[in-house]
Amino acid sequence: MSLKTKAEVGSQFAERYSRQILFSGIGAEGQEKLQNSRVAIVGCGATGSALASLLARAGVGSLRIIDRDYVEPSNLQRQSLFDESDAAESMPKAAAASKRIAAFNSEIDVEPHVTDLTPENIAALLGDVQLILDGTDNFETRYLINDFAVKQNVPWIYCAAVGAYALTMNIIPGETACLSCLFPAAPAGTAETCDTAGILNSAVNMVASTAATEALKILVGAKDKIRRTMISHDLWSNDRSEISTATPRADCQTCALRQFPHLAGDGRPHITLCGRNSVQIHERHRPISFSEMSTRLQPHGRVKHNDFVLKFWQDAYEMTLFPDGRAIIKGTTDTAIARSLYARYVGS
Repeated sequence: MSLKTKAEVGSQFAERYSRQILFSGIGAEGQEKLQNSRVAIVGCGATGSALASLLARAGVGSLRIIDRDYVEPSNLQRQSLFDESDAAESMPKAAAASKRIAAFNSEIDVEPHVTDLTPENIAALLGDVQLILDGTDNFETRYLINDFAVKQNVPWIYCAAVGAYALTMNIIPGETACLSCLFPAAPAGTAETCDTAGILNSAVNMVASTAATEALKILVGAKDKIRRTMISHDLWSNDRSEISTATPRADCQTCALRQFPHLAGDGRPHITLCGRNSVQIHERHRPISFSEMSTRLQPHGRVKHNDFVLKFWQDAYEMTLFPDGRAIIKGTTDTAIARSLYARYVGS
């Protein structure tokens, strides 16, 4: 097969994105900017997978997908990049998303990272991107992103969806309010999650569509079109609200005082709850050989593994072990029990 000429490549590019190029807000110049853009999506669950699909189809040239979790059957109701085979194999979401995107747009670069975003790795994972998109499900990670983005002057988009509720907000450091301006501390009490309040896939798609459109505005340089409000919709009750974020708060710890405690790792727990009756253990620097661990665990319960995860079932507990030693233990929200199980079967 002969190599394609530059003209042929250009023609195919113009054809693939022709309907987007026809849109006056993007045009041929904007499409070129998208092709040369680098975007990170932190979290590839419901919102993150929808964002990844939309931006990949729009021709964003480089996507870095960061997610610590694996696909389960309950994800398929709303997480658009995954299918039943991914759930059956407990495929890491970042790896499954990368594979699926390659099937519909092989021309873009997708870089999956099956890991937590932490103060230790955030510079390596986000240091060279132009925009960060929030597909997470917890304020701990969002405050970490906010610290990094404000300090490094990188725009990011906050997203949330639970029940029928969808919310999003653009954060342009030095221009708009940041997350800490609006929420100096995480909401008190136990926040609702998809595991406690459920979620409509339409709410996910609304927040992802809104955020993806704002991402395109930022990437093509349409600064006058970027929304400077936090907007929320309840699709079931038809309620809608909008709060101005046009100006940073004068006494904001992050924007004004330039204090970044989350980036420093202050108070970050070694073990965190991650929903769905489970606990995540942030163990690191413990490379795991799945074949050796499988042999070791077989006398104690059922074991299976692929190249990405090892799953171990023992009585009422299910442990999912990752190659770096991180684990998600399902069947308890008691961190002491989770740590005990990890120490017993993996090591202290």
